[in-house]
Amino acid sequence: MKTRLKKISAAAAFKTTVSLVLLILLTLSPAACKKEPQGWAPGKSISKNDIKIGIIYLDNADSGWSLAHDIGITATQKELNLRDDQIIRKFNVSDADTGMLEYTISELISEGANVIIATSWGFMDGCEKMAAEHPDIIFAHASGYKSNDTNFTNYFGRIYQARYLTGIVAGMKTQTGKVGFVAAQDVTNSEVTGGLDAFAMGVESVNPEARVYVSITRSWFHPAFERSAALSLAAAGCDVIAQHCDTAEPQIAAEQAGIWGIGSNIDMSSLAPKAVLTSALWNWGAYYTKLINSIIDGSFTTTPYFGGLADGLVDIAPLNKALVAPGTEEAVDAAKDRIINGGFNVFDGLIETNDGRTIGTSGGTLSDSEITGGINWYYRNIIVLE
Repeated sequence: MKTRLKKISAAAAFKTTVSLVLLILLTLSPAACKKEPQGWAPGKSISKNDIKIGIIYLDNADSGWSLAHDIGITATQKELNLRDDQIIRKFNVSDADTGMLEYTISELISEGANVIIATSWGFMDGCEKMAAEHPDIIFAHASGYKSNDTNFTNYFGRIYQARYLTGIVAGMKTQTGKVGFVAAQDVTNSEVTGGLDAFAMGVESVNPEARVYVSITRSWFHPAFERSAALSLAAAGCDVIAQHCDTAEPQIAAEQAGIWGIGSNIDMSSLAPKAVLTSALWNWGAYYTKLINSIIDGSFTTTPYFGGLADGLVDIAPLNKALVAPGTEEAVDAAKDRIINGGFNVFDGLIETNDGRTIGTSGGTLSDSEITGGINWYYRNIIVLE
């Protein structure tokens, strides 16, 4: 009996020794030595070296909207001299699958991200939930309207200002008096409709007789639909094709049809150089740099951001001077100056809709909240193709 007890004790001692060795090995492993991400709290700063940004894309970020965001985060990385390992990109995350988004956010946090940037409208509700569950992580969501008073903010911009300028370019160029516009969503979406209305106002400001014809894809990203919509507009006699959709298919279709185009989100001139007159641009780096600097210096708040031409967040691409109508540059510069310095807000005064209603007030201007969430009408020179 005594001998058996000794054997049991020896076996237990062996197991204890093995456990200690394994514990030591795990402690010395790279994963165990990995520095925990620096958390955040209101009023607290995170040092630049400890910032780690997780950015989530709906697609491969190789075109349009998502590419503009990636160009922006790359510009911020360069300006602030952030390391490559301080940016974590997650691609092809469905905005229709909240579970997939939540998993992706959890994965980013496990990889050390203390700032989460979500770039699609459909990510909004998932971000709201995850921000509540992770109060030590900062969340920023593009184009939505939800936020909280601690760690979750939203950001967007006055892209309608840039679209107004591109409307001037299109209005001065058209020879048929018919300008086409490929719209991702219908009149119920204020983001798309507000930009379209501003574009139509820009057209009218230089060409009162011109009309803007609209073809709706009902999809943010659908190359085939976007191409088909552009071709239907060309068949209707439009000789300039503008767009609020992700891919350059409308511009490529315009070039193939021998007409002109106005790109969106990024400069699309390299994709259809014989057609593109200019493009409405997002310069997201202007916001991302502001956001990260506020985290570094401890001034971050969840007050929503809504920038414009004056902030460098939106603009238009350089004019294709070989293609635009004479006098276009001067007209665009004058309008830009009115917006930045002259108190012109695009949606000023009484505005007539294409169904006979009147929007706004004489001497007034639409508020930011109305522009971002209340434009469910088309301007008077707009015709929607069925």
